[in-house]
Amino acid sequence: MRYLPLTDADRRAMLARIGVADIDALFADIPRDKRLTSLVDLPEAQGEMEVERALGRLAAKNTAAGSVPFFVGAGAYKHHVPATVDHLIQRSEFLTSYTPYQPEIAQGTLQYLFEFQTQVAMLTGMEVANASMYDGSTAASEAVLMAHRVTRRNKAVLSGNLHPHYRETIETVSRMAGHEIVAPPPHGAAEDLGSKIDSSVSCVVVQNPDVFGQVRDLTPIAKAAQAAGALLVVVVTEVVSLGLVEPPGAMGADIVVGEGQGIGNALSFGGPYVGLFATRQKYLRQMPGRLCGETVDKEGRRGFVLTLSTREQHIRREKATSNICTNSGLCVLAFTIHMSLLGEAGLRRLARINHANAVALADMLGKVPGLSVLNDTFFNEFTIRVPGDAAEVIEKLARKGVLGGVPASRLSPDNADLRDLIIVACTEVNTDADRKAYVKALQAVLK
Repeated sequence: MRYLPLTDADRRAMLARIGVADIDALFADIPRDKRLTSLVDLPEAQGEMEVERALGRLAAKNTAAGSVPFFVGAGAYKHHVPATVDHLIQRSEFLTSYTPYQPEIAQGTLQYLFEFQTQVAMLTGMEVANASMYDGSTAASEAVLMAHRVTRRNKAVLSGNLHPHYRETIETVSRMAGHEIVAPPPHGAAEDLGSKIDSSVSCVVVQNPDVFGQVRDLTPIAKAAQAAGALLVVVVTEVVSLGLVEPPGAMGADIVVGEGQGIGNALSFGGPYVGLFATRQKYLRQMPGRLCGETVDKEGRRGFVLTLSTREQHIRREKATSNICTNSGLCVLAFTIHMSLLGEAGLRRLARINHANAVALADMLGKVPGLSVLNDTFFNEFTIRVPGDAAEVIEKLARKGVLGGVPASRLSPDNADLRDLIIVACTEVNTDADRKAYVKALQAVLK
């Protein structure tokens, strides 16, 4: 068999070697009521063309983001990615390269990682950034672990308006480590996090703009956290906002993490994405991930090296700062290319267009009878309250050919207070015609 090279004799030999009677014994820890009793209801074998046709029929049931007016955000955003980005990242020297352990043959990879770090540090207003994490949510969980190491405390306070997926990732990691989490439910309103900070808290995690799109001044919470010896961790899920919104570093953040998908990386049905991680110089050695540095060779020529790496696992595993020991290299490259094409002026212009488009849509939706816009501040995403069940409204809009946003209840299903809220994103790809189509369809649905 082409893809199943082992024979029955091979399997019997392996089972005998490890001391079990049959393959089922390998799954003895899985409760019997959780096991399949028969094969999954799929054809056992089909030819390549048949498989392509079957998958094509399944894919056709989806409404592609670029085929209809699209206003979905909540942590993943549809932005225009220049054709240059895809053209360059598909060059073989980028597409097939891996970890740059040998600097003498990996100068190109090391240089673009160094440039990426520089871009992220400048965007976030921080002093140093690493060469990326898996995605924004894992970066957030690593930031909490880093804060625990820095402060030698094991309690984190999470904003109620932190993206629920980020919250769940932090909670999972913290539960496995035996750490304490204080996290009020999502609510959309201002909150008094300062009252929850005491000498046992290692960090406060806030998002800006938050999951409901609200933009806040983080300076007061930064002062409250640092007065108690805690760190302020700021999450940014929409990286394009940093072209217009005050950077977290300028508001007193100690660690900034985020999702870099919005620059250079398409939605791609949820991944792969690229996690951003930046901090202050004094915390450098507690930062997870790898760090590329600039140096000179013996002849005085500029060069790049892998300066620090989480992969102390190689020789001192107990000293490692993280078990995330790789980075999203190709996504980093896409980010760096797109950011280089934009430049500072281009990024600021892109951010202004995003904000203007969102303001235009919010103004239009605010005039729809029975609907209200909740935000008094936002970047390119805001929350609306609709009469009835928001999830049903979104489904009806989809049947009319408009993807109208994310019902907040989808992110936090157990929170009944969110059932009538829709999180709406409007970026540079949305046209006047898209916005008019949304308003028209929404009026019809609500009527």
